[in-house]
Amino acid sequence: MNIITPDIKVRLVKNADAPALLNIYQYYVEHTAITFEYTTPTIKEFEKRIHNISLKYPYLVAYTDQEILGFAYLNVFHPRAAYIWAAEISIYLSHDVQHRGIGSLLYAELEKIAAAQNILNINACISFPKTADAHLPLTSILFHEKKGFKKVAHFHDVGYKFDTWFDMIWMEKNCSFHPVPVKPFIPYCDIKDEFYA
Repeated sequence: MNIITPDIKVRLVKNADAPALLNIYQYYVEHTAITFEYTTPTIKEFEKRIHNISLKYPYLVAYTDQEILGFAYLNVFHPRAAYIWAAEISIYLSHDVQHRGIGSLLYAELEKIAAAQNILNINACISFPKTADAHLPLTSILFHEKKGFKKVAHFHDVGYKFDTWFDMIWMEKNCSFHPVPVKPFIPYCDIKDEFYA
């Protein structure tokens, strides 16, 4: 059973968080095929990514008084206008704090914000091993299944890392019925004070 300790909190990302978040992400770049990046971004590049995502979408941090434990965010699913009601979700936890409910806490917060933004579909792009692989456990797929995501696409041999070809799947969660006409997408910057003042 996943246990969330009372001292774990969620807040909006701050500029000063970038080094700690990059340190978490670096582990996944260097030791896993969870991300298909080969090289850890520079701090300047990582700060730019945080800034660009935060213009329209929530970027959240899980933390205690002592440390940042992980981060998660929504981002553009596709740049064409008709896709605006869908968003891609990403999560990275410090590799030594998994299975404590932190990911569930972050996802629950993101789903609340997505509903307020009138986002109707949340999608996750997940690398997938064809056979058991030390660089790519199935934890992400199992986590998303538990959160109600369903596999909707499977691409074969699309990522090459650690001398191995990996597949990639898309998982999707429909968060609401799809009305016609649809309510307008609301950028997160317009409503953020409702969540994290």
